[in-house]
Amino acid sequence: MTNSSPDKSSILEVDGLTVDYGLKGVSLRAIDNVTFALRAGEAVALVGESGSGKTTTAMAIAGLLSPNARVSKGEVRCYGNRLPIENDAAMRPHRWSETSVVFQGAMNALNPVHRVIKQIAEPCMLKLGMTRGEATARARELLELVGIPAGRGSAYPHELSGGMRQRVMIAMALACRPSIIIGDEPTTALDVITQAQILKLLGDLRSRLNLALILITHDLSLVAECCDRMMIMYAGRIVEDGTVAEIFAKPKHPYTRLLIESIPNPASGKRIIRSIPGDPPNLMNRPSGCAFHPRCPSAMAVCMTEVPSFDEYGQGRVACHLHRLTQEDKVAVHA
Repeated sequence: MTNSSPDKSSILEVDGLTVDYGLKGVSLRAIDNVTFALRAGEAVALVGESGSGKTTTAMAIAGLLSPNARVSKGEVRCYGNRLPIENDAAMRPHRWSETSVVFQGAMNALNPVHRVIKQIAEPCMLKLGMTRGEATARARELLELVGIPAGRGSAYPHELSGGMRQRVMIAMALACRPSIIIGDEPTTALDVITQAQILKLLGDLRSRLNLALILITHDLSLVAECCDRMMIMYAGRIVEDGTVAEIFAKPKHPYTRLLIESIPNPASGKRIIRSIPGDPPNLMNRPSGCAFHPRCPSAMAVCMTEVPSFDEYGQGRVACHLHRLTQEDKVAVHA
């Protein structure tokens, strides 16, 4: 059973998800045929450069796309039931209770004129039907759960540090006991010590509550710290999907390999980093064939004309003509 074939343990199934943005009368494809499954308690990272489609994928799953975006194909299922992600009103019962989002930039996500305990308690009243007293008690428990003294709940967002505001966001995401948490770069703009604390908190909560986590990031060091699996996105498509250990040890896609080479690795003594040449593609002028071919050091003629299929290997998947040719050569040798 591979990651592309959901089994009974999958709580979230994303099947052929495709999203288009309307811009000045032009339809631009932001994500194309994204397919994956998420199991209970699993932590999966969506990794790639800015503009690769990570946040659009996550917002589509949560039914939080901007007004000029639409789901043109595909579907999302939670516990086998199709989510009405294209309909905001129909998605409201599913948000918070099944999927919750921890947004980046908590200062922008929190309401500056309400005390944080009120903001945590509100979804408990709206979604769980709690009384104000019950919801406030629940909010105090959640603050303690994420490492904030309950008494600090009377503070306004601007009275808390960046790390504490991010913990409040996590407490809000947990308010209605969801099965899936989506972290949209939850450690952005935090110092490294606070980043480590937030990642440890997410890991502890995932273990204690059996939460499934989708972590959106461009920082591979975060992925190595707290994720089981990673999916590499480029130009709106997943180009590689596998376990963190396997991808770091033997990346199959040239883009994945270059991403890994672009970060230092103190453990191995590697301090020289390598930049990826060129720029990510413009959605208004997407390259033909494999979208990475203009920047790929291993590009072949076929890469310029044909979109590579998503081929399975072991417990992973990769979309690369070079990998397919390598596998065909291996088969020929053993034939």
